Amino acid sequence: MSSGPQSAPGPLEKAAHHRAATGIQGLDYILGGGFPRDRVFLIEGHPGSGKTTLGLEFLLEGRKRGETGLCISLSENKEELHLVAESHGWSLEGIHLYELEKLEDQYRPETQYTVFHPGEVELGYTTRQIRRRIEDVQPSRVVFDSLSELRLLAEDPLRFRREMLGIKQFLSERRCTTLLLDDAGYQAAEPQVRSIVHGVLLLEHVPAEYGSSRRRLRIVKMRGVKFRDGFHDLEILTGGLDVYPRLAHSEERKPYRREHFSSGIRELDDLLQGGLDRGTSTVILGPAGCGKSMLASLYAFRAIQQGERAACYLFEESRETFLDRAGGFGMPLSEHVAAGKLQLNQIDPAEMSPGELSQRVRDAVARQNVSVVIIDSLNGYLNAIPSERYLLMHMHELLSYLARQGVLTILIVAQSGMLGPSMQTPVDITYLADTAIMLRYFEAGGEVKQAISVIKKRKGGHERTIREMRLTPTGIRIGHPLREFHGILTGVPTFTGSQEEMLSDDQSHA
Repeated sequence: MSSGPQSAPGPLEKAAHHRAATGIQGLDYILGGGFPRDRVFLIEGHPGSGKTTLGLEFLLEGRKRGETGLCISLSENKEELHLVAESHGWSLEGIHLYELEKLEDQYRPETQYTVFHPGEVELGYTTRQIRRRIEDVQPSRVVFDSLSELRLLAEDPLRFRREMLGIKQFLSERRCTTLLLDDAGYQAAEPQVRSIVHGVLLLEHVPAEYGSSRRRLRIVKMRGVKFRDGFHDLEILTGGLDVYPRLAHSEERKPYRREHFSSGIRELDDLLQGGLDRGTSTVILGPAGCGKSMLASLYAFRAIQQGERAACYLFEESRETFLDRAGGFGMPLSEHVAAGKLQLNQIDPAEMSPGELSQRVRDAVARQNVSVVIIDSLNGYLNAIPSERYLLMHMHELLSYLARQGVLTILIVAQSGMLGPSMQTPVDITYLADTAIMLRYFEAGGEVKQAISVIKKRKGGHERTIREMRLTPTGIRIGHPLREFHGILTGVPTFTGSQEEMLSDDQSHA
């Protein structure tokens, strides 16, 4: 079936044997093992949000566990259900399917009523047929698809509620775990359906201004059960639903060495007074072309040299461009990608939801034991999220999770504008990060050079100086602290000291 978190999330799964697993690992994780057994649940959603797919996966998971399943199709015929299953590579063999009589059979001239309102007769007849079918099959799992047909037959909300109460009692007596699929458009007009059932799960299909539309789910209520609240992204793939739980609810934590992570460059480590710390996050700020991606690549390369694994998520540039540039500056990463030591993921923010990206990062850390994660850049990440406010909340969850795993996280933020006060940062993430490194251009001897400085480091001290940084064919070179600057706060520091203090060409190619 579909993929999702693999490790046990904690005490919520202790009563898993009292749950009916859905076969969707992410959803079971959110529910704490699955739907509580022998109860009735409402699955609301817009057309195309995945209600029928979820219902079929629920029945197929029951079949795998030796439980009898029944799908009562009130809006689709058997052929349509088989087509849905075939599109996912499933077989519905062993699943009992029951569909309403065809409309032409229900509305023949001889079946038209003159004394009683048609709804009173047809609703009663339909529910009797449904109950008879349940008694014959004796299922453990039942899916109604969908309630809108019963609602139309009832016409009167009071009659519909009374009938639903009767169906709920009937199913509970027969110890059926039941999913009632319904259109979300009715939720405002008839909220009494929500009050009848034991739990409500809402599926949303949210159109995007550009790119693929987004799907998400939320547990509206679940009586007597602790669940993981909030919206969780989901995707419909060939093979079923993939649900991506919010990282805010992750209880995973693993021990790690609380030590400095050396860059392999003494001057850079001196600037950070020992290096970056494991289990922390670092943001690298600077204008275009100043070396942000190269500096981040250095830490991935260093991790691989130490026998560790790294993962990089690219939003702006292609894998080929990233590898060619790194190779041109003395970091041959292509061979390590082929060996599986470096995961290089090219992300399209128009196609991938933030929840899916978080799940990919989580899988890389949990399954591949990745110790360094790079997001290049946060500007592209912002395009996948509706607003800056959501980005900050999402990044807080992601960084907190990675910190608990002892991962060194590096975020790149490109500032718009090349020089001077015109430079702007699209989102201020520095207060979330543990360390902030700033790259700048500066003028010296009629040339534009690159400078590096550390403006923040929570764990330990750091130099408050500015050093020259130069990219060479053999790697990154960092110079000695430069003191003779003016105009630092303008964004374009000008060096007024001696040229002897600068990195020489010999040093650059050493």
